[in-house]
Formats: sequence, C-alpha cells, structure tokens
Amino acid sequence: MPKKKAKSVHRVTGNLNLVELTKAGSALTLEVYQRKSKLGTIVIGQGSFSWFGHKRRHEKEWSWSAFAKLMDKEAYGQ
Repeated sequence: MPKKKAKSVHRVTGNLNLVELTKAGSALTLEVYQRKSKLGTIVIGQGSFSWFGHKRRHEKEWSWSAFAKLMDKEAYGQ
C-alpha cells in the first residue's frame, strides 16, 4: 500500500543580502509561515540574531552568545 504524502504545515522563504560579509547590512532574512499565516521574520546577521513576530514593529535581538544560551536552555533544560 503506498504511503500517504504528508501535507506541509510550515513554509520558510529566504532573502540573502550580501554586500560583503564584513560590512553592516549583510544579513539572511527568513520569513516563517504556518499554512497561510505569517508567524514572523528571522534576521541573521554577523553580530546578532533577531526575531520580528507577526505584525510587530520592534524586534527581539540576541547576540550570538546569548542566543546560544537561550537555545541550550530550550534544548537541554539548563
């Protein structure tokens, strides 16, 4: 019996803006969608990781070391 094809729930679109890797303004922007509604936008730059929630004006920004601590806490419960 053939397997049923899973329907996708999440979709991510990306925009890579590279002026130069060492200059400000170089970033990877990912927009995250669940079905047809936008969940938010992730901006990954050289110095930080930012999250813009759906219809938010202000971002939540973490340095890479703070982001690593946050992910360790979420993944390992530290």
